[in-house]
Amino acid sequence: MRVLVVNAGSTSLKLAVVDEEDSTKAVESLAETPDDVAAVGHRIVHGGTRFREPVLLDGGVERELQALVALAPLHNRPALDAIRTVRRALPGVPHVAVFDTAFHGTLPEEAYTYPLPLRLRDWGGIRRFGFHGLSVEWAASQVRVPRLVVCHLGGGCSVTAVLDGRSVDTSMGFTPLDGVPMATRAGAIDPGILLHLLRTEWTVDDIDRLLEHESGLAGVSGISGDVRELEASSEPGAGLALGLLARGVAKWVAGAATSLGGLDALVFTGGIGEHSARVRADVCACLAVLGVQLDPVANEAVRFDCDVNTLGSRVRIAVVRAREELVIAQAVRELVSS
Repeated sequence: MRVLVVNAGSTSLKLAVVDEEDSTKAVESLAETPDDVAAVGHRIVHGGTRFREPVLLDGGVERELQALVALAPLHNRPALDAIRTVRRALPGVPHVAVFDTAFHGTLPEEAYTYPLPLRLRDWGGIRRFGFHGLSVEWAASQVRVPRLVVCHLGGGCSVTAVLDGRSVDTSMGFTPLDGVPMATRAGAIDPGILLHLLRTEWTVDDIDRLLEHESGLAGVSGISGDVRELEASSEPGAGLALGLLARGVAKWVAGAATSLGGLDALVFTGGIGEHSARVRADVCACLAVLGVQLDPVANEAVRFDCDVNTLGSRVRIAVVRAREELVIAQAVRELVSS
């Protein structure tokens, strides 16, 4: 079964056709979609408490997804727009929504519960959801160890603890704003900062823009949220931003190791995780206390899907190419064929 995978981001729409042998070909537009595509899989970032499994799309499901836009507006809104566009263009095949939050449905209660009153948690469905689940699921299928930590580092960054193939802790929370510093998102900060801003002239929209678009690596450096530009810069802010990223990721890896009772392997994936030898080296240097030893020669020579640890490292270190489209295509085939 050939599957068209639709991945709608805040600034782009990526289309890829996955064939029966899991060979992937990017297509530039819907007009280039082959006639023999049998189904379409749509990546949806936030499924809330309602969606834990892939689901066939129809008008009712779209209305339910619309209600989740407020939880991840930069991601779910363009995904809904893409669903409507692609369903109009390809009306004769099944369309399936596959959710980034679904892999984290195995989080234990103490991992997903926020220290807030029960009445608020019940009323607002406030809990840790976690994101990048499709990427983490792929990484876990490629590096099969009991105690795994996956660092998905890109425009958005997250760290996930995977125990025997199940997510048991993750850095992103109720929304994709939580956790480690990201390209333009702050990650975890003292909520008192937000209260302080609200008590001054700042509005909710001001704070939303601050946290989503003006913080993270871009905000700290004053230069850019692009790690390539920061690595090429000699400005002090660039080095500070990269240092905050490495420290934030390492702290979460160490915390994830406590959730796992140890650490067998560490995976780097995503645009930064796959391509930045410096970020990998800086993170691993912070984790030397856990027996993480990076081979500097192997780290500089990475060409996807390889190990970069020394022979003496107590922890395997792998760089894995993110292949969310294969996870989506498999989920679509299983649902459509059932």
